[in-house]
Amino acid sequence: MSGNERLEGIGMTSRRTRQRMLERLQAKGFSDVRVLAAMDQIPRHIFVDEALSSRAYEDDALPIGHSQTISQPQVVAVMTSLVIGDGVPPDNVLEIGTGSGYQAAVLSRLVEKVHTVERIEPLVRLARERFFELRLRNVQCKLADGSLGWPENGPFDAIIVTAGNDHVPDPLFAQLADGGRLVAPLGPDGEQKLTVVMREGDTFTATQMNDVRFVPLLKGTQS
Repeated sequence: MSGNERLEGIGMTSRRTRQRMLERLQAKGFSDVRVLAAMDQIPRHIFVDEALSSRAYEDDALPIGHSQTISQPQVVAVMTSLVIGDGVPPDNVLEIGTGSGYQAAVLSRLVEKVHTVERIEPLVRLARERFFELRLRNVQCKLADGSLGWPENGPFDAIIVTAGNDHVPDPLFAQLADGGRLVAPLGPDGEQKLTVVMREGDTFTATQMNDVRFVPLLKGTQS
């Protein structure tokens, strides 16, 4: 299969199947056309193991190895919409928890720069290969402890955390630009709420959204 054929997909990975995924999101009430257009450009099936590719466009989280998952499309859509906000999308975005790379790839179609941090080295390698295959030149990925952020590339107009924790690590607050927003699943396991934190000067205001379930935010790195 050629590179173009792999990206376009066939059967259960075809462009039409991807569009049906987007139609289901709309039927559930999701209406951000910018995010829908970005998700239409990114083939989700290349971000999962080939054995699971036929399920790539179902609205389910899927395992990607190392006790990690690729988030369900509805969660990716909602979090992306919260990150870019209602006005001009942020220029410089930090993602904590690269995972498969799918969330960063979707964001790359909407913002100028995406910096994404992953603690598991094999996932970093795979994500970089996928970014290269899709020619996403505005995405940088590194192996690091996500709770420390990426200070040398901050401050960030927006930060998205794709792992659950009961609080936001202090370094992430410090790297959020004045006027910026942080989107993260916060709360104890099983009771996480998708939360949007807005920064105005030294004041951080949190707004809780819908219930979610994410793998935990862990410290350190893993080879």
